Amino acid sequence: MLELPFDLKKSRILVSNDDGIHAPGLKVLERIARSLSPDVWVVAPESEHSGASHSLTLRRPLQISKVGPRRFAISGTPSDCTLIAVNHLLKDRRPDLVLSGINRGGNLGEDVLYSGTVAAAMEGAMLGIPAIAFSQVRVRDKLHWETAAAFAPEVIRRLTSVAWPKGVLMSVNFPPVAPREVTGIETGRQGRRMSHVEVVHARDPFEREVTWIGDFPTDEPEHPETDLGIVLNKAVSVTPLHFDLTHHAMLRRIDGLFAGARGTKPASRSAAKKTAAKRTSGKRGPGKKDAGRR
Repeated sequence: MLELPFDLKKSRILVSNDDGIHAPGLKVLERIARSLSPDVWVVAPESEHSGASHSLTLRRPLQISKVGPRRFAISGTPSDCTLIAVNHLLKDRRPDLVLSGINRGGNLGEDVLYSGTVAAAMEGAMLGIPAIAFSQVRVRDKLHWETAAAFAPEVIRRLTSVAWPKGVLMSVNFPPVAPREVTGIETGRQGRRMSHVEVVHARDPFEREVTWIGDFPTDEPEHPETDLGIVLNKAVSVTPLHFDLTHHAMLRRIDGLFAGARGTKPASRSAAKKTAAKRTSGKRGPGKKDAGRR
């Protein structure tokens, strides 16, 4: 379990995002963080990295630019920012909490697999730090930053009042309505959209053929208990995520499937597990003969 709860007023908070150091959502989240703690650090990409997922920059050096007191811009991805902040800029004292966002648009359903906002928080979780990703769902270009500002502080306080398992991060989505229209704060699982990302083929003003990868079309969720359904019902959704992508039920189903296959050792993993279990159960404490041995 991660070391929660802790005193937010004495905590060190790292703020990052994927929309860039000058994004309005980052400014909103920075104000929220500073209302909770005096020790707030902002480390964000120097430019927008929406859809960057959990990519790291491995083939070129990164530049760190100080843009203000405890504010840094990195010439890299959201994951780069969290990693550099924790292991370099804040190595004297690691952050107690990582906050990422507030994203310009929702991160619902399979959005989380593409999201740089979620990735910045996930990198924090991988480094053993409690992390929360925030996203403000929008309809067209209408963004209710005031809704995120109104509800995020309470969400943070409540989430940091309980213990989290290691490797878990929280994804929070605010509905695209004014604060007075919000119906509550609800927990729910990650949903699944019924449509796919749009791919649009067109011509630019110079008559060159171009292809755009766009947003998910608006669609109705099948299950009201998912993040998609919760936001559709005008509530704030809170979803715990983790980075173990193993499908454990399928793993059990295929256990032993490749026993005897070419290049496979005769003993399957399941047999090896059973042998190890027998050895463990057969162990005994030190008897007369073993007494005094170390």
